Amino acid sequence: MFRRILIANRGEIAVRIIRCCREMQIESVVVYSSADEKSLPVMLATHAVCIGPAKASESYLRQDVLIETALRMECDAIHPGYGFLSENADFARKCEENGIVFIGPSADIIQNMGDKQSARKLMMANEVPVVPGSKELITGVEQAQAVAETIGYPVLLKASAGGGGKGMRRVFAKDEMENALKTAKAEALAAFGNDDMYLEKLIVNPHHVEIQILADKEGNTVYLGERDCSIQRNNQKLLEESPSPLLDASLREEMGRTAVRAAKAAGYYSAGTVEFVVDDDKNYYFIEMNTRIQVEHPVTEEMTGMDLIKEQIRIAAGMRLNMTQDDIALQKHVIECRINAAGPGKINFLHFPAGNGVRVESHLFSGYEVGPFYDSMIAKIIVSGKTRLEVIRRLRRCLEELVIDGIETNAEFMHLLTYQTDFIKGQYNTGFWEKNHREIESWLEEGLQSHVVE
Repeated sequence: MFRRILIANRGEIAVRIIRCCREMQIESVVVYSSADEKSLPVMLATHAVCIGPAKASESYLRQDVLIETALRMECDAIHPGYGFLSENADFARKCEENGIVFIGPSADIIQNMGDKQSARKLMMANEVPVVPGSKELITGVEQAQAVAETIGYPVLLKASAGGGGKGMRRVFAKDEMENALKTAKAEALAAFGNDDMYLEKLIVNPHHVEIQILADKEGNTVYLGERDCSIQRNNQKLLEESPSPLLDASLREEMGRTAVRAAKAAGYYSAGTVEFVVDDDKNYYFIEMNTRIQVEHPVTEEMTGMDLIKEQIRIAAGMRLNMTQDDIALQKHVIECRINAAGPGKINFLHFPAGNGVRVESHLFSGYEVGPFYDSMIAKIIVSGKTRLEVIRRLRRCLEELVIDGIETNAEFMHLLTYQTDFIKGQYNTGFWEKNHREIESWLEEGLQSHVVE
């Protein structure tokens, strides 16, 4: 097992990894920018090293500085968390070249699965259903239009190196293609340094369902149920739950086994997530594989009683999975709600909810300065219970109890969302935001504290 791990991240995920390291009796080295000097990870880690100014490109994304710091601090491994360099094959390869274990899959796996078009080809070769689309990269407008005519409009242009909703454009007609391709390529180049594009059939308002998998280096692979991530704003997730209101036991097992087949086809090891879109007729299609821990991993942890960060570390150290598929029990209902800051400011007073079936992941504390430099997510509230309705009511109670004084957040909006009829019935898909956000915002404007429709 590792003696010392460098954590190449910040915020709540850095806190999460530090706590896991402490429980595993592993020393932690957290890197931080000048903006994070007084952050909770810096206070909790065994060692803390400043690596640059606030701008991420001059600190958290400096691969050479991270490698040099890990070597100087005599770290055995680097945990990248999520975001930043967590799915950067070049960084994983540099770790390997310098004798540092990258806690995640190999650089080759990250590269192969990070190229969305290559991943599609691999899945098709292994009988994993994919959304109909282009078999090769899109090189020009005429090619894109020809593919679109073949599969039928609407279609979706997607960056091959993409993620987080960047480099994506919906196209509903031939005359929209030229501008959509131009703007998607420009956005992809700015975000990923790569403007390769592919095209697929747009499944209008599908359900976004992802399967969590664990795999060791010997090929032992299990799936840990699903997370429904369909409630999104601009392709950014707001709320996740498990089990999905859409899936039945039979489809859950089928998709789980398909996710395992996808992971094995990629030679995958570590924690990972196979993402699908599912239409209203319960046809499902592979869209991508996330080769890292995800923001919403606590949902699966509460469902299964497992520690996914611990499992990542164990697998990276060369240990076998200590469970089989028959050992996985899914006996709860779990919902995670993301709390986002509307802007920077100082936390004057902070109170997090607690009680039975409540877990909070955050790096906040009273007096903490929320800066303008990084992602707006500042906390996650994860609630579990025996039934979906019990969990919804528990989440409402938690959002009512939550106090983050000093900055504006989306907490009140999320509280009202839990009273929205479609959500209560579990009848939602990725079109939920577009369909319902104006209704919820009108409740906010009216000053409603709740809008009970049960």
